[in-house]
Amino acid sequence: MSRRAPRPFSLALGGLTDALAPATPLARVQQVWEQAVGAKIAEAGRPTAERDGVLTVACADAVWAAELDLMGPELVVRLNRILGDEPVHKLRCRIL
Repeated sequence: MSRRAPRPFSLALGGLTDALAPATPLARVQQVWEQAVGAKIAEAGRPTAERDGVLTVACADAVWAAELDLMGPELVVRLNRILGDEPVHKLRCRIL
């Protein structure tokens, strides 16, 4: 009888991470942020707060804050499409 190969640790860790994540709109957005906005934008800004559908994004500098403000409506659509509902209505960008 042959032994099956061990399961990758990343599978178990991914399941644990999903189980431990709080079920808040902010946590949901943080999980899909890079997928929704792309690696370059995710590197320049990260979601830090959410209140009444307004997502606050901490940005690396003023240029990125201005850029994400302009891209806000498009990013909201992308986020909500991935999340499957509409927890985010607006982005608010702040400088770190």
